[in-house]
Amino acid sequence: MPIRWFSKVFGRRDGAACREPAQAISGACRAATRGIDCPAVPDVRIKVATSLNAVPAHAWNACANPAPSAPPRLADGRDRPETYNPFISHEFLSALEDSGSVGGRSGWTPAHILVETAQDSLVGAAPSYLKTHSQGEYVFDHAWAEAYMRAGGRYYPKLQVSVPFTPVTGPRLLVSTGADRTAVERALVEGLRALRAETRASSIHLTFLPPDEGERLAGQGLLLRTDQQFHWFNEAYGSFDDFLGALASRKRKAIRRERREALGAGVMVEWATGRDITEAHWDAFFAFYMDTGSRKWGRPYLNRKFFSLVGERMAERILLVIARRAGRPIAGALNFIGDARLYGRNWGCLEDHPFLHFEVCYYQAIEFAIARGLSCVEAGAQGEHKLARGYRPVTTVSAHDIADPALRRAIAEYLARERRHVAEAAAELADATPFRRAAET
Repeated sequence: MPIRWFSKVFGRRDGAACREPAQAISGACRAATRGIDCPAVPDVRIKVATSLNAVPAHAWNACANPAPSAPPRLADGRDRPETYNPFISHEFLSALEDSGSVGGRSGWTPAHILVETAQDSLVGAAPSYLKTHSQGEYVFDHAWAEAYMRAGGRYYPKLQVSVPFTPVTGPRLLVSTGADRTAVERALVEGLRALRAETRASSIHLTFLPPDEGERLAGQGLLLRTDQQFHWFNEAYGSFDDFLGALASRKRKAIRRERREALGAGVMVEWATGRDITEAHWDAFFAFYMDTGSRKWGRPYLNRKFFSLVGERMAERILLVIARRAGRPIAGALNFIGDARLYGRNWGCLEDHPFLHFEVCYYQAIEFAIARGLSCVEAGAQGEHKLARGYRPVTTVSAHDIADPALRRAIAEYLARERRHVAEAAAELADATPFRRAAET
């Protein structure tokens, strides 16, 4: 059984694994090179990897971004499912690890769950981390941790199945094409639960899930949580002016005024992607990122090395929007490019100019998406101010598996109330979009 195997691998059950999660998981991988059989799912074995470097990139990517059998497109043309999510790729996740942005003393200890066939073929994976805090997740459980610790419990470590520092929806239980999705997902959840038990982690958190994946996890007994983001959808616009034409007159005029003021004082904007991105670009962007990040949350999560590594490994999937004044870089936004979506990730500036944030992060992203034929722009977490800029409310989903029955009951009651509140807020926000009403057409 997996529980027995993890017990053998981790050895001690006196809480030492909780105090030293990195050492415990590292020991697990060293001892478990062959993995164990999964009784609930015949003919597969479960392993743990403490680094993406232990997993061939092609094998991981075959699970993370398998080629679709046919590119799907919704009938209304407004949105289409993503066929390539850059953040779950081996290139992105390994850049986080190789740069030291995760691992070490970061509080994010890699513990990726792998599912292999008897022939050592990887058919499933989950990007998983043993965590000693709740930073960099964007699905906030600080109140849960505080309440549990006040009651005498130990909330950390916990298992986090996510992309570190990245509030972007995407698959978390990764399954290769042709594999039995139901069986592989069951094996991944079994592996996560076994790892949670043997590290004495309080819980498992799978965040920013596709809704269908969330529903399947609810079927395995996990608790669902919802929240709100704001995304821009491309209604087959031919230009930015076409998009503006869909807005109410007052909102259209406001955006035009914001763009004029943002680009006043001689500010120019450039796009850099692919081979056009240089180390000078990354030097400038890192200065923006550090200045703004240090003022907003104290210690930015990503280091300078990360940007060079991710630039080397996936430059064609990156868009840097750089604002310059008198030739000097003064602000910038980092975006990643999927097959269907543009993902706004980080922003920073060295000079304050009215509406420059909106121009660089939101309006330039819309222009790029229209030019590339992308169906959606995801502009990160939170931010009702995005609504007035043509971004629509979208519900996000996470799933949570809580070990302590009393804590689980309390969280389940809380989540039921929270889901109702999120749904009510979404309905109100949908009525507040800047788009023209039928009477205005």
